[in-house]
Amino acid sequence: MPPNENPLAVLEDRHARPLRDLRISVTDKCNFRCPYCMPAEIFGEKYPFLERDEILNFEEVERLVRLFVGFGVEKLRITGGEPLLRNGIQDLIVQLRQVGRDTGADLDIAMTTNGSLLRRWAKDLAAAGLDRVTVSLDSLDPDVFHQMNGERFGVERVLDGIAAAEEAGLGPIKVNTVVQRGVNDHLLVDLARHFHGTGHILRFIEFMDVGTLNQWKMDEVVTGKEIVERISAELPLEPADANYRGEVAARYRYTDGGGEIGVITSVSSPFCGDCTRARLTVEGQLVTCLFADGGIDLREPMRSGKDDETLRQLIASTWTNRTDRYSEDRAGLIQIDGTTPKRERVEMYHIGG
Repeated sequence: MPPNENPLAVLEDRHARPLRDLRISVTDKCNFRCPYCMPAEIFGEKYPFLERDEILNFEEVERLVRLFVGFGVEKLRITGGEPLLRNGIQDLIVQLRQVGRDTGADLDIAMTTNGSLLRRWAKDLAAAGLDRVTVSLDSLDPDVFHQMNGERFGVERVLDGIAAAEEAGLGPIKVNTVVQRGVNDHLLVDLARHFHGTGHILRFIEFMDVGTLNQWKMDEVVTGKEIVERISAELPLEPADANYRGEVAARYRYTDGGGEIGVITSVSSPFCGDCTRARLTVEGQLVTCLFADGGIDLREPMRSGKDDETLRQLIASTWTNRTDRYSEDRAGLIQIDGTTPKRERVEMYHIGG
């Protein structure tokens, strides 16, 4: 498909995958220090995070979102780092909601957060137009929580944030758990029991080789199949249909009506064939895969005065030439020690998962 001249035309990549989702990172900073994303030994107090003028301002984000919506994007996900560390983030949500009104698009606007600041901001986020939140929570056990998320906050702070989001109407709330064998996998049923019947959707994520910092090995992966079997042995589950094409989590519902869980199986059962997601990094790079080694710079063209049509052409050519399917290729890349070859990758805290 050539770069489109009709701003409402839908883009498809080389594998006929449409562009439907845009994940927007608004900060590279985080107040947690999860070893699989931002290990404390690297990201200390003096770590040089991006300067203010290096990151996209809200007007630049809004401008780009308008162009992406013109290409058929329907879902916006605000990520980080920790997005609630970005000053005035509720103002961006107001602007994005206005984009939907101006274009006639029924935008679904959500945020992924560690939950630590939700008690302070949940009501403001809801008032600004945020639809719902996804909260990261790797364990209910205090010791395991600190092992996986750092020492700065306790698990009760996250649970209180989830409660605040529920009170503000930011639901249904999704709770994301990264599962790492030998670290937190023995506590999966405890998490399932905790959220069973609450209306929240617990989603288990296979440990992935995102970025270059998490020392990933295949033997630390607990597969989605094993996760479902462990939980179903205690709380029986049955498969449920996907809500839409490109949904990343395979859905399972409790047979007793207590809700559902999801498993995100990027390692054991990749879903590249239905991937409709693009990512906008905090410094304005358009990244077309979670495992990419880089992106296309949109910030420099904007700041050098390029018009919207030039930016449309750049977005369109990037997506229509997209061939990414790393998760499907990973199986052939795993080395004898269970690792994948070292190479440059965009780090997790720049693209927000």
